[in-house]
Amino acid sequence: MLTISLNEIEQTTQQALTVHGASSQVATQVAHAVRVAEGNGNRICGLYYVESYCQQLRTGRVDGMVAPTVSHDRPGAVRVDGHFGFAQAAFAAGLPTAIKAAKQNGICGFSLEHTHTCTSLGYFTEQLAQQGFLAIGATNASARVAPPGGSEPVLGTNPIAMAVPDGRGGVAFQFDFSTSAVALGKITMAAAAGETIPLGWAVDAQGEPTTDPQEALMGSLVSAGGYKGYGIGLMVEVLASALTGSRLSAEVPPLKTPEGAPHNLGQFYIVIDPSGFHEDFAEQLSTLAKSIANQDGARLPGTNRKVPDVVSVEDAVWSTVQSLSSAKT
Repeated sequence: MLTISLNEIEQTTQQALTVHGASSQVATQVAHAVRVAEGNGNRICGLYYVESYCQQLRTGRVDGMVAPTVSHDRPGAVRVDGHFGFAQAAFAAGLPTAIKAAKQNGICGFSLEHTHTCTSLGYFTEQLAQQGFLAIGATNASARVAPPGGSEPVLGTNPIAMAVPDGRGGVAFQFDFSTSAVALGKITMAAAAGETIPLGWAVDAQGEPTTDPQEALMGSLVSAGGYKGYGIGLMVEVLASALTGSRLSAEVPPLKTPEGAPHNLGQFYIVIDPSGFHEDFAEQLSTLAKSIANQDGARLPGTNRKVPDVVSVEDAVWSTVQSLSSAKT
């Protein structure tokens, strides 16, 4: 393992994306998301994705030059057409309008349509909470999860995220998790490392539980919490695909394959201004936080994070990103 500064990670990622066809603005936005993921220890959504970003920029599977289109035809509905570009750019384009709409109406539906994978959904809900809004986000992905009792994948890992403002420009607490038992990246990383996976993560092609990540990749992931997680995954599917006009999970091609049709994924955010509702929101939130913090060993999710200046990176991953940053296309 190597020790690399977050500044160097961001700069090298930005250079790699620019070299492979992203505009300077888009490369900056995506590179910052990679930096945040690595700083949070979220390796799956950080440098691990840079190679596929660059390959897909080169083949045209993602458009790194496109300008998103923001529509605000109804007071509480803000829509952004990403035109098959990066989700980070689409979110940044629509964010000021979504914030204005939530302030005026108390609540706003904020949809990102026809974009590349957003990788870390919490990266976006956190930004909204830092602006003082309670935010709930949903997105889908390639079908990897079979319904309970079935063996054919119909849903993606379909994460849901929520971030709650602390009223002081920070985040009181937040969570971001897949509605599958585990994120797909953990399966692929285990397969690459030749490791086994725990029972309860996946089933093989015959619908039988497996500890072999290769068998899992040929089979299906399972929902977290059985039919309860399956229901939440269905809710996410409706919000992220049907409501945005983007692809259903079953129609989404593999996310990291270099060539192929654009991802055409959607994200949907519910943006709530607490001041438009109960005047004691902050007091209630404080009471809730204390009831948890006062218990030894318990904490609110996403709290007490300390972002380091440097992180550990696998030698092969860093070597690949450095090569991509200096490649000639």
